[in-house]
Amino acid sequence: MSSGYSSLEEDAEDFFFTARTSFFRRAPQGKPRAGQQDVEKEKETHNYLSTEEIKEKVHKYNLAVTDKLKMTLNSNGIYTGFIKVQMELCKPPQTSPNPGKLAPGSNGCMNTLHISSTNTVGEVIEALLKKFLMTESPAKFALYKRCHREDQVYACKLSDREHPLHLRLVAGPRTDTLSFVLREHDIGEWEAFSLPELQNFLRILDKEEDEQLQNLRKRYAAYRNKLEEALGEVWKPG
Repeated sequence: MSSGYSSLEEDAEDFFFTARTSFFRRAPQGKPRAGQQDVEKEKETHNYLSTEEIKEKVHKYNLAVTDKLKMTLNSNGIYTGFIKVQMELCKPPQTSPNPGKLAPGSNGCMNTLHISSTNTVGEVIEALLKKFLMTESPAKFALYKRCHREDQVYACKLSDREHPLHLRLVAGPRTDTLSFVLREHDIGEWEAFSLPELQNFLRILDKEEDEQLQNLRKRYAAYRNKLEEALGEVWKPG
């Protein structure tokens, strides 16, 4: 699938999100560099918006839309809309065999998702993997926002608790101002494994350590015996 519209509610009930309704503030980490102050400041704007503020922003957003992908504000204050996620995968994804659906290519695949303002980054990643029948762990992937400011491009990895549709609403509909990218998560060697797998690795390491210690003790015991035999020969009375 090179492009197209996908609703997270169309294929199965588990694509319909009814999660958290509040927005989370991301704590700043250190002092930002001069060229990234606007981007760092944007991380702190994910606080709760009043119903009137949301209504005003949704109205302005829909006036600026050019592709008919507008947002809809419900009476409960939750709004729905669309985000476009570009797939930038370095490796071919592991997928379940299914002739009806194709996995995204390694680069450039764009998918349009219909989501809610309550959907978190983690939920969007899981939905993308399910949509393309990708069997890999969500921990191996991360969602990035790509910001364009003053002829420069900044990429920022989003935390699992951030809300992509809120970011889309605040930034407006222009993808040259803000866009979303799914990439392999830049994680450590062990972070993609489950807890039982890590515990099993520890048991294997403990076993190997015991074996190495036993072999080492045997070697030194053999050296000690030879040394004691040599000393015995030296001091043997002639």
